Amino acid sequence: MNQQPQSAYEPLSEGSAILLTKKLGLFNETASLECREIGDGNLNYVFHITDSNSRKGIIIKQALPFAKVIGEAWPLTLKRAVIEANALKLFGKLCPEYVPEVYYADEELAITVMEDLSHLTITRTGFIEGESYPLLSRHIGEYMAKTLFHTSDFAIEHGRKKELAVQFSNPELCKITESFVFTDPFFDVESNDFEEELKAEVVLLWNDSELQLEAAKLKKSFITEQEALLHGDLHTGSIFACETETKVIDPEFAFYGPIGFDVGQFFANLLFQAITRKGKDRELMFKHVEVTWDVFTETFRTLWENEGMEAFCKTKGYLDYILQKILEDAFGFAGCELIRRTIGLSHVKDLDGIENTAERIAAKKAALQAGKILIKQRKNKTDISFIINTVKKPALTVNY
Repeated sequence: MNQQPQSAYEPLSEGSAILLTKKLGLFNETASLECREIGDGNLNYVFHITDSNSRKGIIIKQALPFAKVIGEAWPLTLKRAVIEANALKLFGKLCPEYVPEVYYADEELAITVMEDLSHLTITRTGFIEGESYPLLSRHIGEYMAKTLFHTSDFAIEHGRKKELAVQFSNPELCKITESFVFTDPFFDVESNDFEEELKAEVVLLWNDSELQLEAAKLKKSFITEQEALLHGDLHTGSIFACETETKVIDPEFAFYGPIGFDVGQFFANLLFQAITRKGKDRELMFKHVEVTWDVFTETFRTLWENEGMEAFCKTKGYLDYILQKILEDAFGFAGCELIRRTIGLSHVKDLDGIENTAERIAAKKAALQAGKILIKQRKNKTDISFIINTVKKPALTVNY
């Protein structure tokens, strides 16, 4: 890299992104650079820059000082760009096969320059188009086990873990999760967004005191339990994949929290597909859920037995207790994700993309009912089949 970029923050354009790339020396001097702004998220700009001669490419992601989905009325710290870059670097050391390489990061510009993944597809998009991604669940199960175990008290010295917890303190983005995942969907507030046909179901949800109590417990867990460094937003829109390769992106919500949160978010986004698919395609999504958990527990157990540093790692029954807690937490967090993506501020295309109104409403009702069951009945469930059987219930089956 030949030269450092300017330090004062300003939002990039396609033209200034190319100038920045040239200053960083990421392409040779004869490169003919093209740039497209490809971001479709809620918080950032994303630029894809390619050399039309060599077809080599890079990605520049820049944080905005506000949430795109809401506008300048919701200001956000640019520190999240630093958190994302540092999380990618740390996760990349722990499992480089599943994380894009970071080439450069700049705190002042709030940018991260990283590996071009344009040969892959966003998993949510691929799923909606009928792709199966046979290795996805195995890869994500391993990714979660390695990143979560190696950043926990079980694998690193307690002082080092506390230092990392401070480094990845992320209050503003955690506040988004606390509000839009754990609070607003359970109350009649302005940020919620749903069709009139769901109103009766939603009112029942708002008046369900047992559900609110359990949601409150899950929110408390999210706020207070610093078990491991989470991705914090691990849904199918944050994963690139093809038949043989998987890469996890966008850890700007990274922070120290309960391990089951990452696991539950990924489960929930598989369940959206299970709810909207039929027959063998539906069973494929359930198989992804099973394989994710099996690989996660197998990998986590191996790491625990071979690399566990906590004195009680040798205590009989302790690992089983930890895995049981993770599973119960994951069920509850998956339930919250199902509900918030159905009636909260930020939806998923898996449901909203169903063009037929009756089919879309039926799918959303199924998601709400599954979410309530997972939240209220998560305790003492010892097998992954609980989450699958919940969605398989006849009352929740969507018949198109």
